[in-house]
Amino acid sequence: MKAQHSLPLSMSTLFFLCLLRFTYLVSAQGSDFPSSASPIGPYVPPDIYLIDCGSPQQTKLDDGRIFLSERDTSPLLRTKQDVLAQVDSLPSSVSSSSHPASLLPLYRTVRVFPDEAIYTFKVSHAGLHWVRLYFHPIPCPTYNLVNAVFTVTANELVLLHDFSMTDISKLVFKEYLISVNSTDTVLLKFSSEKSFSFVNAIEFVSAPDSLISDTATAVLPLGEFTGLTTYDYEVTYRLNVGGPTVSPSNDTLFRTWQPDNAYMTFAEGAQNVSVPFDVIKYPNPGATAYIAPYYVYATADQMADSGVNQQNFNLTWKMSVDPSFSYMIRMHFCDIVSKSLNQLYFDVYINGLMGASGLDLSSLTGGLAIPYYKDFVLDASAIRNGSIMIQLGPAVDPSSPNAILNGIEIFKISNPAKSLDSDLAAGSSLGPGPRTNKMKIFAAIALATGITAMFLFAKSFLWKKKKKPQTWKHGKSFSSWFSPLNNSKAHLLSSRTSYRSSFLSSSKSKSGFSSFFASAGFGRTFTFKELQEATQNFDEKAVIGVGGFGKVYLGALEDGKKVAIKRGNPSSQQGINEFQTEIQMLSRVRHRHLVSLIGYCDENSEMILVYEYMANGPLRDHLYGSSLPPLSWKQRLEICIGAARGLHYLHTGAAQGIIHRDVKTTNILLDENFLAKVSDFGLSKAAPNLDQTHVSTAVKGSFGYLDPEYFRRQQLSDKSDVYSFGVVLFEVLCARPAINPGLPREQVSLAEWAMQWHRKGMLEKIIDPHIAGKICPQALKKYAEAAEKCLAEYGVDRPAMSDVLWNLESALQLEEASGSSGHDPPGGGLQV
Repeated sequence: MKAQHSLPLSMSTLFFLCLLRFTYLVSAQGSDFPSSASPIGPYVPPDIYLIDCGSPQQTKLDDGRIFLSERDTSPLLRTKQDVLAQVDSLPSSVSSSSHPASLLPLYRTVRVFPDEAIYTFKVSHAGLHWVRLYFHPIPCPTYNLVNAVFTVTANELVLLHDFSMTDISKLVFKEYLISVNSTDTVLLKFSSEKSFSFVNAIEFVSAPDSLISDTATAVLPLGEFTGLTTYDYEVTYRLNVGGPTVSPSNDTLFRTWQPDNAYMTFAEGAQNVSVPFDVIKYPNPGATAYIAPYYVYATADQMADSGVNQQNFNLTWKMSVDPSFSYMIRMHFCDIVSKSLNQLYFDVYINGLMGASGLDLSSLTGGLAIPYYKDFVLDASAIRNGSIMIQLGPAVDPSSPNAILNGIEIFKISNPAKSLDSDLAAGSSLGPGPRTNKMKIFAAIALATGITAMFLFAKSFLWKKKKKPQTWKHGKSFSSWFSPLNNSKAHLLSSRTSYRSSFLSSSKSKSGFSSFFASAGFGRTFTFKELQEATQNFDEKAVIGVGGFGKVYLGALEDGKKVAIKRGNPSSQQGINEFQTEIQMLSRVRHRHLVSLIGYCDENSEMILVYEYMANGPLRDHLYGSSLPPLSWKQRLEICIGAARGLHYLHTGAAQGIIHRDVKTTNILLDENFLAKVSDFGLSKAAPNLDQTHVSTAVKGSFGYLDPEYFRRQQLSDKSDVYSFGVVLFEVLCARPAINPGLPREQVSLAEWAMQWHRKGMLEKIIDPHIAGKICPQALKKYAEAAEKCLAEYGVDRPAMSDVLWNLESALQLEEASGSSGHDPPGGGLQV
């Protein structure tokens, strides 16, 4: 964090801070931890600031901690006016069910800031720090606190933006885990442009660096994600599954763990289980009491006899979240139910996406009753209906199916605007300044860069790993995809079927879906049987892609022609939306450099589209991440020219232009002759009319390729595609991902990194080694200039795709005229 000047601390304040550190240690040691519970002792934070704001004296909590009054810490606060208020007790109408009783005294006093106020915290140890804020609008003689609307920042990180509290019956506790990069100061600033601000209590306390691991399991797509330690977090949920509230006095880091009952959606299928605390044995190395106290690991929910016919159901929890952000999800496990090793195998799903398959706790820990935790990263694009759903179910069909979960933590991850507040989500800006300050790359969202736009809201149905219902093979109806779980599932099925039916019978034509295809000129109608035969009854071995819409199969028609067959997944309503968009767009355009739609199937309540098969797959696979031979420089140039022609046609060739909105190397496909074709129109939008400059719409696409102006202002134009294509040009040149969170911060974003080297005149330093030294300097200059212009900060300064195409063709002509070694190897020519 960027630090500012600090104030000297008085001797009395230093004394109290030393006292705080001592009481923190004493209170942590006083927690009821058995001596064998953890191989590490209580955590003693290097930095401890506990402030009971507005209090005339220090406040000692039942958990042993002492919160100082601001009289004792006056050098920490800079404010023009001194407005305080306090009450003897909170009214009975105040809801305190989610707050341990020990914390209630902190809400009885308040400090009000009519003007900007800053708390300056001296940091002696860089690393993770808790920021905990307490808010309750108690009566104040001079200000009505329910009218307060204010912003709270920690250096440049926005914690709250235009925050207000209009419900006087609620207590609000905000908890953040921020990364402090310097050992100077952190400025906690309260400001308001509309009214005033207030706060009841503040904690600024060091946290163990081991609390956040750098790696986690990404669920979209499934794989490893690195770089978690570079972000800031807000604690959204912390649940003690199967157990009661764990108060701060029973957690060495003074956290509160709430019961999970309110979030369990199928309570009949869950059974609480617990063991004595001294049964829990922390591993070394591995989970420690810093990760979670043994109170969490000693209780759990397991599967119960729910009274349904099919026992292979899932334990399910559903939590409401802000869909503008990505999240880190930590699940705590401890096998306290098995009698012997290797009895418990289960799958973990997050929003219907597979997170872990066949999780065997005893194999991971080497024993029973040993704590284990697993972190997942969920991309914002995979959040549907504003919620995160966690499900656990048996991985196989054992005689006694079971699954277990002990705890859940959900952390909101800071966004590119350096904010943790929904009012400053995608499309927002913190004010003027260089783009690198406003658009710091959000590595967690980069998980989506390697998949197609159709997959942005991927929903792998939770039974996809289970035994299929008997009716599945007949493909009779949507209901054949679902198992009879409970009434809520049946209601979901009904609503989705109705949604799809309304689309199939939409006003496109009197006869619905089929007539729409016919009127659009899609020549062939396939029977379901034909496509079954083409895919060997939709054999899993024929799957070449999976996403929110469903699965894509490689098929062969009766004449031997290979096709790509996209079969709809009825569990994905978002997939239906993108399906509708795709056919609407493809009905308007035909071009050599756009992937063609051959036909469709609308039989047996199926949604199936048949495309031409692109034998050489996505462009990205030929640049990095696979064992395919590298493309020559001339091949890369010709592929870029082909893609530019396709995009130019989209922007200008139709009666009304089309904005692709998800241009990236995975959406540029190559046929058997390496002819480039743009694909996936599920996110496309009609271009604005002649009297408009943009289309106002929610931000969608893939981070790393997103136009920063579109991101900030939510105003889409064809210049947004131009920006994305500029990233593609550098990706082709440098053969590395648009976002790589595993690299140093300045290298994470390819666009920013490449532009830095280009401005230095040293772009050749980062070119793919396979083509470095084989490029005509004049051609490289022309190509790099085209890419640089595409990446201009504002759309008005970017060229049209026709100009980009002209520059790329000029680069190819320069390359061919030079006779450099960038030409194709024998037999490697393209047909453009």
